[in-house]
Amino acid sequence: MNESLFNIPSDVYQTLSETERYLLNYIHQHLEDISTLSIVTLSERANVSTATIVRLMKKIGYNGYTSFKYRLKQEKKMTDASDQLKNIDEDIKLAIRKNEEEVLKTIQLQSIGQIEDAVQKIHNADKIYIFGRGFSEMIAKEMTIKLQLIGKTCEVHDDPNIIRLKSRDIEKSELAIFVSLNGETAELVEACQNLSMKQVTTITVTTRIDSTLSKISDMTLVGYKGEQSFFPDYEVRSRLSLHVIARILLDAYVIRMK
Repeated sequence: MNESLFNIPSDVYQTLSETERYLLNYIHQHLEDISTLSIVTLSERANVSTATIVRLMKKIGYNGYTSFKYRLKQEKKMTDASDQLKNIDEDIKLAIRKNEEEVLKTIQLQSIGQIEDAVQKIHNADKIYIFGRGFSEMIAKEMTIKLQLIGKTCEVHDDPNIIRLKSRDIEKSELAIFVSLNGETAELVEACQNLSMKQVTTITVTTRIDSTLSKISDMTLVGYKGEQSFFPDYEVRSRLSLHVIARILLDAYVIRMK
């Protein structure tokens, strides 16, 4: 399979026009419907030309819009092939489907080539810093422990002031990983900007390709976030997709290092 739709190399992303970036984000937000839309319908709904759609598809590694739709349809068939939830309460089934959707679509969005690049950056780094805030802290801490267990020098930080201060001291031979659901946490953005100016390699794990962190990081691994939340009154949106990416990344690292 060619490079995935969203986990494209930063140098390729930089070549995209503003319209192409907008379209990329639109497709990400409407992934469920895309496989059933013609190129003309997508053009009308996203308010872009069909030429823009074709041009974007070629830039991200597909022969065209048709080949991209074919991939989505094939994976949807595999998902719908067996219904193991027939006798479960409909509300519980909805919750299970929501989690299944986030996992499957997150895996679908990953690129083998980019995972390999991230693994190499982890391997080459003299030291790794992982930054996360809120509920993303748990993922950052788990990643840190696993990297330490396999012999990498790694530390995690979740305090805003420490994150800002640490970002000024990280060396060019080291690596920073940001875990952020929406990619807009102020102290993480500031830290990434500091590191970018010092030419320190940065990797962001997020669910928004159009976020500030995604735009300024050297590499972004994007997961799928469903719209529905079972805790609508609180900011506790699912980070299941971030867990999936972290696990894929570290499992791949262990495999390659063996």
